[in-house]
Amino acid sequence: MQNILERYILPIAMVIGITLHKQLYVFSPFLPILISLMLFITYSRISWKDIQLTKFHYILLSIQYLGSAIVYLILQLINESIAQAVMICILASTATSAPVIAGILGGNIATVAGYSMISNITLSVVAPIFLSWIGNTGTSINFIESFWLILLKVLPVLILPLVLVLSLRKITPIFIKKVRSAQNISFYLWAISLTIVFSQVTQFVISHHNDSFILEITIALASLITCLLQFYFGRKIGRKFDRTIAGGQGLGQKNTVLAIWLTQTYLNPIATLGPGTYVLWQNLVNSWQIWKKKHKDNIEKHMAETKSKSE
Repeated sequence: MQNILERYILPIAMVIGITLHKQLYVFSPFLPILISLMLFITYSRISWKDIQLTKFHYILLSIQYLGSAIVYLILQLINESIAQAVMICILASTATSAPVIAGILGGNIATVAGYSMISNITLSVVAPIFLSWIGNTGTSINFIESFWLILLKVLPVLILPLVLVLSLRKITPIFIKKVRSAQNISFYLWAISLTIVFSQVTQFVISHHNDSFILEITIALASLITCLLQFYFGRKIGRKFDRTIAGGQGLGQKNTVLAIWLTQTYLNPIATLGPGTYVLWQNLVNSWQIWKKKHKDNIEKHMAETKSKSE
């Protein structure tokens, strides 16, 4: 059953989210809770040795943070909404499901899981700085006050799961062991979150149907280009450290649920289309990678069988 869902979860989430957008949109306030639960499950399977910073991590983090700032400064000269949309697609942390895809592709699961943890933890501090700098908190307060306001809202979502895991590991290691062995729960939480996300994007598009259609298309295309470039450069950087797949998934596969929540809360609402369409693009890239991997495995298996028969 899960294999079928893994294969068709994207179209299923799209259909349900778009069709029932009015009904599901009311569940948007629960997204931070779902994000925390997914991170809690992800953190439960990671040890401290997996999150030791290396040159590989520093390069990816530099692209995630410095890269997003540079791209924003350049694109804001053209259009503020496009700049925010692309910026959040680069700034967003690595998806909690990235280690799963990396494993399917034959990559190092621990490396991707470790980087996912690092990027989510560091984002809890960096995101408030970025969002206070370019975003809108809904109040006329200065940068420092804005930073603390956002930090107090973001920190519990990203850091509380880590604190709970570390605490429960000492108090009740048996419970953490059970959580670690039930990673499929994270998949279902992600599926629910994805459905709610699509309802949010649909609701936004419908409520802003009088806005510039050209701007919406431009943001979607900019999101596609950003997605492809991050996967490309991630793999290229990873190849130098013998972590091709880890680099691609670490930099390209984003926690779009978190990105959409941050965008809708603190940035221009239309910028939500950036991470909203990024969901589609990254899943199409992952689907293509998985198909390519399985196709290659089948060819190698066939050649091995042919060679075995000939001998």
